[in-house]
Amino acid sequence: MRSTPPDAARSGASATDTTESAASAASEATGAAPGARLRVLLSAYACDPSQGSEPGIGWNIALEMARRHDVWLVTRANNRASIEAAVEREGVELHRVYYDLPRWAAWWKRGGRGIRLYYYLWQIGAYFVARRLSRTVSFDVVNHITFGRYWAPSFMALLPAPFIWGPVGGGEAAPPAFLAGLGWSGRVYELARTLAKRAGELDPFVRLTARRSRVALATTSETAERLRRLHCARVEILGAMGMSDQAAAELHPAPRARNDGPRFVSSGRLLGWKGFHLGVEAFAGAELPDAELWIIGDGPERSRLEALSSELGVAGRVRFLGALPRGEALAAMAECQALVHPSLHDSGGWVCVEAMLLELPVLCLDLGGPATLVTRETGFVASAESPESAVRELREAMRQIARSPELGRRMGKLGRERALAECRWSSKGDRLGALYREVAAPAERYRLDGGGSPRG
Repeated sequence: MRSTPPDAARSGASATDTTESAASAASEATGAAPGARLRVLLSAYACDPSQGSEPGIGWNIALEMARRHDVWLVTRANNRASIEAAVEREGVELHRVYYDLPRWAAWWKRGGRGIRLYYYLWQIGAYFVARRLSRTVSFDVVNHITFGRYWAPSFMALLPAPFIWGPVGGGEAAPPAFLAGLGWSGRVYELARTLAKRAGELDPFVRLTARRSRVALATTSETAERLRRLHCARVEILGAMGMSDQAAAELHPAPRARNDGPRFVSSGRLLGWKGFHLGVEAFAGAELPDAELWIIGDGPERSRLEALSSELGVAGRVRFLGALPRGEALAAMAECQALVHPSLHDSGGWVCVEAMLLELPVLCLDLGGPATLVTRETGFVASAESPESAVRELREAMRQIARSPELGRRMGKLGRERALAECRWSSKGDRLGALYREVAAPAERYRLDGGGSPRG
């Protein structure tokens, strides 16, 4: 197993030593035979085996690719300790190339301020590190993974190898008809988010990233449409939600205790765009006197949701459980009959995957990642034409689940099967590995025909 030098990559300068070490370790590789492991460069600013969300995505894709190909991972130096421990634990061969901006630049992103500028500059510096590495290692494929925003560029697209962009998301947006229900703070947030995306789309380097992408991977259909408008030659959808085989086996349904009536559950940060207010309105209108709606999580919208529950006359049956440790949250979800997740622009929707593994049908809107995952066999996908239509269809779905427990059980079982088929990292790794070989095939043939490196 090759490893990074112990003192490598505490700053931009030390990244050079890391790059040279990785290049030296690979200098024997001169060509790929059919079916051989490809030489792959991954760019993952966020990459941490100990975390979820984007850092978890960065790590899990790197891990799966390292099991299939020879991988060089370019990531931040502050991810080093966690990555080194995970590489040792997993027993994989993964070339680690750590790079960070000088320490004095860190103040830009302190407290989350200036993170976009910091990331932009990191991308530039990481590109030069990767370019030096590519002079020694003839890469077959370059893949940008994180940050997974379609409106931020990847300078790795400038490297002399077939470039894959993504999976990236962020193309989702709250439909205009829903903005009035978000309150002032919610509307301001949506406006700022929309302006940031539009500014990103005008960035010439974002457009260059799009044009140089051999394949762009979108997490949702909405993002796929934005990528096509940026003139990506080929766009495919690949959800960013994933789980290890071990996690999938550990997360399974538990016998549900008998209760006096159906229980619905929503879980997540209580933010306007999460759509919890739509779930409360639908629950109140369903007129199920024995039913309860459990809301797991906390956030700035809690007081507003509590007031809405009182206004609609269901305060006694809408229970706010607050933020719970993950184990307790999953145990509470397992006691319910369905997940209500009317989010307005989730690129992923990990809670939907957890609910499906617990054999809960999912009630969501026809928006974002949840709509890509949930089918008519595994839940209900409500129209997002207007708040009224969404609430009406969610309300009817709740009634059907309450009146037909067998329907809910059948949907739940099919939902678990779908989550296992679509969301395991091993399955995503197979698809990505095949895609790498497809885009690298012309370069491989060129080398085998004796033409030398097609990339000079």
